[in-house]
Amino acid sequence: MMLLVPADPLRPTRPDAHFASEAAAARDAGHRVVVVDHDALARGEAARAVAKVPAAEDAVYRGWMLRSEHYAAFADALGQRGTVLRTTADQYRSAHELPGWYDDFKDLTPESVWTEGFDRTGFEHARERLHEGPAVLRDYTKSMKHHWHEAAYIPDLADAEAAWNVARRFTELRDDDATGGFVLRRFEPFTSTEVRTWWVDGSCALIGPHPDTPNEVPDAPDLAEVGPLVRHLRFVTVDLARRGDGVWRVVELGDGQVSDRPSTTAADTMIAILR
Repeated sequence: MMLLVPADPLRPTRPDAHFASEAAAARDAGHRVVVVDHDALARGEAARAVAKVPAAEDAVYRGWMLRSEHYAAFADALGQRGTVLRTTADQYRSAHELPGWYDDFKDLTPESVWTEGFDRTGFEHARERLHEGPAVLRDYTKSMKHHWHEAAYIPDLADAEAAWNVARRFTELRDDDATGGFVLRRFEPFTSTEVRTWWVDGSCALIGPHPDTPNEVPDAPDLAEVGPLVRHLRFVTVDLARRGDGVWRVVELGDGQVSDRPSTTAADTMIAILR
């Protein structure tokens, strides 16, 4: 395996500090580690971003989040250099964007509707589909849960103006990072912290805390229904939490390459599951 990590913007021959421990662990395990220019990828300059990458039949990216179209360009630019990303562009989009995974998981996750774009007309149509009651707002890839009351939580969808105020604040905070469109998810009360599960080729390889609560060790969730649904994806994370009635619910699916590792999970543990 060749591990690709973002370069440090100030020292471009070295890994970004956030991924340096994983890079070191990969080298210690005998893997080749190569840096790529994440800023160039985010600007759509994929060929420039991968200029230092040698040919390799099996490459894994561990780095900052990329838009699906930028990941596709990344994979294509690498392919032209003889390097094959383990996760295809289609697999990345399916895991990275909620509309890509929702239909498979709709029985295990809160009811959701979404728009294309961030205009009010589309938002109103989505809001009316859920009718009333509390909801959580996000876009295709991310919420603003750290701004819960102003840009994430909608107390009652029946209050159109209040709901739009939350949506408007969400777009202000996400700014140019807003992706795809609005996603409205019916609010469900959870009674546990989130647990992050890591899956490789359809098998759960690691269960641990969520990066937001790295020191809180959650109960092991029931994964019987999750496994068959991720079988077609190479490397993903599935975050779960226990609902008030005791049922485990899927909160989020993500591509494992751009999912953050909790600070309490050792870097060599992460590298070990990627072999």
